[in-house]
Amino acid sequence: MSTFLFDKTIFGPIHSRRLGISLGVNLLPNDRKVCSFDCIYCECGFGQKGSMGQSKLPSREDVRQMLEEKLVEMSGRGELPDVITFAGNGEPTLHPEFAGVIDDTIALRNEYCPSARVAVLSNASMIGRESVAEALRKVDDNILKLDSASEEIVNELDRPNYKYSVEETVNLISSFGENLAVQTMFARWRRDNGEMYDNSREEDVEAWLQLIKRINPPRLMIYTIDRETPMSGMEKVSKERLDAIAEEAKKYVREVSVSY
Repeated sequence: MSTFLFDKTIFGPIHSRRLGISLGVNLLPNDRKVCSFDCIYCECGFGQKGSMGQSKLPSREDVRQMLEEKLVEMSGRGELPDVITFAGNGEPTLHPEFAGVIDDTIALRNEYCPSARVAVLSNASMIGRESVAEALRKVDDNILKLDSASEEIVNELDRPNYKYSVEETVNLISSFGENLAVQTMFARWRRDNGEMYDNSREEDVEAWLQLIKRINPPRLMIYTIDRETPMSGMEKVSKERLDAIAEEAKKYVREVSVSY
């Protein structure tokens, strides 16, 4: 199915289902996906084989300069963003200068649009690295992925390129305390044996909710597929089911948002 890549380091602004008017920052190459996951629902498509060294990343200085130019342009039009969002063609925390880029972004936000938030959408694969964790504690919206309580399902749905541990991921996510939003994708897909699987089934959700209870995040974002996916035949979970999951999650989380 059709997918797309962000062809600029600074893109948008766009209207985000979860965040409002969002100015995007892509710390990955503009011509390919670079990620520690290869999710079957990723809007950027499946990743290509190859190392980080084979793709050009924008430098810290390039990002700072391009972001400042865009904020000056938007300020001149009186159209400032609600949020500056790190997303783009893969996992932003893989950038070797991620922590410095975050410091620069916060300084620019404070100068040009002090009411805007800084958000990072991350799959949580790099949060064991102290420099990444410290940077994520500085942003307003530290949004970390937890798609399932089952390592088997994570390996099917998210396809990490390392040995993924639910227990280790949950322990690391829990360390962020108030500086945290957990995001979870619910969807239906066809497994290798031909059966359709749905990670919004009661038993899957119950196990996931126990992890959410342990993490005790202040915010939770649940959503389903909204765009075309690289794996054909994927299906949305119904709005009614997402709403029901949200009601259950409200037992453990102060703020739960649903995007459909």
